[in-house]
Amino acid sequence: MRIALLEDEHEQAQHIQSILSEKGHHCDSFPTGQSFLGAVLHRSYDLIILDWQIPDMTGIEALENIRAQLNWPVPAVFLTQRDSETDIVRALDAGADDYIAKPARAAELVARINALARRSNPEIEKEVLVYGPFEINTNQRIILLHGEPLTLTDKDFDLTLFLFQNQGRLLTREMLLERVWGLTRDINTRTVDTHMSRLRRRLGLNPENGFRIKTIYQRGYRLEAIKPGDANEIRNDDTANA
Repeated sequence: MRIALLEDEHEQAQHIQSILSEKGHHCDSFPTGQSFLGAVLHRSYDLIILDWQIPDMTGIEALENIRAQLNWPVPAVFLTQRDSETDIVRALDAGADDYIAKPARAAELVARINALARRSNPEIEKEVLVYGPFEINTNQRIILLHGEPLTLTDKDFDLTLFLFQNQGRLLTREMLLERVWGLTRDINTRTVDTHMSRLRRRLGLNPENGFRIKTIYQRGYRLEAIKPGDANEIRNDDTANA
């Protein structure tokens, strides 16, 4: 997973990053609330971890900002020395999904994060996923539209599956290159744009089928569920962004 960490103590941040990287996760650390918010609101993370006491704001304030502005419920974990019942209740009321008291025990931290990831996306382990007229068989790697199989490349399938499993969520080009193509370097490429344009046609992503890929200017893409009544507005917007 891609994880964003709000932690102002350098050694503590390095310790947590080390724990997570050993288990295959990628963790970016931010020492201030403003830098953390800028990253979480404009990139794409699978999970966030927050300390409570940060120089420029509290972890509670950072989480409330994220819940108010982000268009999908990114899983959030508090990792802090404050462990009173009042603090725990306040964090959960602000939108936290879990609460861990410092010092973090490596095995427990990883287990809680993995459990939260499974709960936030329960469909990820299903063999057959159904989204409106689309049926995705993850075992046979087949996608049906209104019961008819679509002709897709392996990469088209991987990209389509990732889009549907994360519908409504902004997916940056960087994240798509990493998750679908396995590229971890900063590469200037239009590969993602080319595939998205092709998927719009091959999948029949239009109001009649209930979904579209929306281009988010200079940031990435988002798969959105749409209503047939919005057909004219959707077509005009997609034509401008294609």
